Amino acid sequence: MAILGVGTDIVDVLRIARLIERHGELFIGRVYTEHEIDYCASRKAATQHYAGRWAAKEAVLKALGAGWIRGVSWRDVEVRSNGAGAPLVRLHGPARDVLERAGVERVHLSISHCRTHATAYAIAEG
Repeated sequence: MAILGVGTDIVDVLRIARLIERHGELFIGRVYTEHEIDYCASRKAATQHYAGRWAAKEAVLKALGAGWIRGVSWRDVEVRSNGAGAPLVRLHGPARDVLERAGVERVHLSISHCRTHATAYAIAEG
């Protein structure tokens, strides 16, 4: 298999906290899937986890070479965790179409966060 794309993103956790504070459930429901909401809300530092998933969504689309093309929404890129806690990517709708057109068979994802920043790195393999 070959690396078809690489993407990375970093976000200020305070920026995400302000968006959540300002727009509440409207913001959360527009950006995150139900699974992501359940996961993040159950964590002690929920805002850091929301920020990590935000960065992951950005990194995945960069790795696919798509960016935010017409028709792709935030919720089309979903971050889940495997049994060991490692992040997994699930793509839906137009984002899935981009993946298939690009010949990507797997997206590797790493997320890290601290009190102030969250970062993610994605590799598209095909």
